[in-house]
Amino acid sequence: MNIAIDIRSLTDKKRTGVGEYTYELLDSLFALDKENNYFLFYNSFKDVRDSLPKWLQANVHFVATKFPNKIFNILLLLKIFNLDKLLQSQVNKKLTSTRVNRLDYWFSPNFNFTNLSKDTKHVLTVHDLSFEFLPSCFSKKMLLWHSLIKTRQQVHKAHFVFTPSQNTKNDLVDIYHLNPNSIKVLYPGISKKFLQFLSQNIDREKLKVKYNLPEKFIFFLGTLEPRKNILSIIEAYRKSNLINKKIHLVIAGTRGWKYDKIISSIDNTRGVNYIGYVDAEDKPALYKLAELFVYPSLYEGFGFPVLEALISQVPVITSNRSSLSEIVDDGVKLVNPHNIIELKNSLLEVIKNKKNNVCFSKKDKFDWDKTAREFLEMLVN
Repeated sequence: MNIAIDIRSLTDKKRTGVGEYTYELLDSLFALDKENNYFLFYNSFKDVRDSLPKWLQANVHFVATKFPNKIFNILLLLKIFNLDKLLQSQVNKKLTSTRVNRLDYWFSPNFNFTNLSKDTKHVLTVHDLSFEFLPSCFSKKMLLWHSLIKTRQQVHKAHFVFTPSQNTKNDLVDIYHLNPNSIKVLYPGISKKFLQFLSQNIDREKLKVKYNLPEKFIFFLGTLEPRKNILSIIEAYRKSNLINKKIHLVIAGTRGWKYDKIISSIDNTRGVNYIGYVDAEDKPALYKLAELFVYPSLYEGFGFPVLEALISQVPVITSNRSSLSEIVDDGVKLVNPHNIIELKNSLLEVIKNKKNNVCFSKKDKFDWDKTAREFLEMLVN
């Protein structure tokens, strides 16, 4: 088979959740499949090759165009050309060892500007429909972007759709009235590199200096944006008076959108530390050093930070909404994300009753090799 894959999410050095999902799925897929041809498409006016993964096997080919992204997206929006035909012409022009007469599939690991001919089957991952449920949590620019790419139309045109949780599948059926038989739940896995870093010894003093860490802290990791409910975490922490026990709140993650109130609240709350972006090799150690991990998100299609915290055997408080209950064990504290008093009481309770070892029994459920096998089986069948 000839399979095209949109890797535009891999052109940023600091990968988001979608970028991590794309990389981990493809890395396991290419280790599994040495026979089918994969054409990895991206567009960038700048040279981003240093940001891309180094997949060197014979059946994996990188195909790039160099339009300014805004112009490229407008051309797709106006249906000036088909992405699959553009890719075929690029392959046949530039790759002397390979010629493509037709593409069997085009895989989009997330919504994006995509215009395909009827000759190619479109396979699409929909991570969540948060923009439908919580439009107030998004900027006007992001809501316009979702409107322009026509998400509802994309899912109905797709040959089939992957989701990272049963919750997102249910949302697609309920909100977009998609046929459930056209949706396959593929649970993501835990990064192999994360597991490697997790097994390493922690240099606490080095981390304390690098991130200016307090001795004891509650930990949050995620993009600074309203959906993550960080303002409620800060308010619950403030009401808990845990700072009097010298337990701080450490918030990590890149600044996303609508984060001004979050930064202001951090700056004006005693005991709250913002450490910004965390390098991948440091994440497991930060989880392990924390007294607990708190993640009362308003809506998640999956929730990688919760899975990472559980794998790291740190106590977890998370939301009882959306997909998060699909990840956790019975021992995890689930809270109403809108109830600050409940969140405050949970912080105090978990700190008081903290166990040294947290057992996570669902670890085998989240395995990228398993995900890649199921992904390939869907294409073959």
